[in-house]
Amino acid sequence: MTGDTQAVSRRRKIGRTPLEVSALSLGTAPLGGLYHELTEEAARSTVDAAWQAGIRFFDTAPHYGHTKAEHRLGDALRRYPREDFVLSTKVGRRFVPRTTPDDGSEGWAAPLPFQAIYDYTFDGILRSFEDSQMRLGMKDIDIVLIHDIGRVTHGADNAHYWKQLTNEGGFRALDELKHSRGVKAVGLGVNEGAAVREMMAEYDIDCALLAGRYTLLEQNTLDDLLPECEKRGVSILLGGAFNSGILARGLDHQAHGDLKFNYGDAPKDIVERVGKLERVCREHGVALSTAAIQFPYAHKVVATVLMGARNPDEVRQNAASFATPVPPGLWDALRAEGLLHANAPVPR
Repeated sequence: MTGDTQAVSRRRKIGRTPLEVSALSLGTAPLGGLYHELTEEAARSTVDAAWQAGIRFFDTAPHYGHTKAEHRLGDALRRYPREDFVLSTKVGRRFVPRTTPDDGSEGWAAPLPFQAIYDYTFDGILRSFEDSQMRLGMKDIDIVLIHDIGRVTHGADNAHYWKQLTNEGGFRALDELKHSRGVKAVGLGVNEGAAVREMMAEYDIDCALLAGRYTLLEQNTLDDLLPECEKRGVSILLGGAFNSGILARGLDHQAHGDLKFNYGDAPKDIVERVGKLERVCREHGVALSTAAIQFPYAHKVVATVLMGARNPDEVRQNAASFATPVPPGLWDALRAEGLLHANAPVPR
């Protein structure tokens, strides 16, 4: 086993469950064609590269490519021993045959011809779970996450969908999945910390997949969410460590107008902050992407850093970045310049 795979395959528990996940994990939105379509061969070789790098936790969702990612991930993973990896998917959207043309607003290149119906009810969640089992071609799904509940997604309709969880059996469906369907951990997958806090106050979750919100650029969750997760024994599956790419490429793409932050164009203050981060990293001989991928895992509630990849080279690059030694002085310099939260734990 190489140094890269040793770093990647380190394990942490999910909440208070016995389930353990690898330090680095593979997110599969790119397999669903997020922004760019992949061939079937490229999708399979990306999963194979993740396996070879030591990754043993794979996350997907019906939403990704309108069910395409689940098909592709299942096809790739069924060639490996089921007991050797952890698999998660999401519920909250049921997919039915599309009746109107896809307008491309969700960013999927060549999605499958289905459209989503939000459904967080008891029957809706169980049906979504069963549909995922069939698309994946696997009976056993280890982690089930409620997908995109919260005001960022639903706005004024959020109260309506929240009642589906509380009054129409959504939470009861999670209990059913854990007690009778072989699911080992439940939680939610969202882009906002407030939704995680609201969920923890209402239901005893094991984990939360949080996209962004705890990165080199965003650390406000240290003031509220992460201490509460630690208190309750809730693990964070940390997605979006590169904040949609700006921490992966730095300012190299500035001239091309391709600086993305949290799924949109990066605002001026973020661009300036990235420039400062990049300068300090350069002074210490560290790539910005290396610092970005390692930083979140220093917090003990972060069970895994979930990275998407479009091809095997991106997988291997992420694995190498995660394992590259970083001089302690880098973190000290970032804190001294006010670029790290005073209470942020750092890799040592």
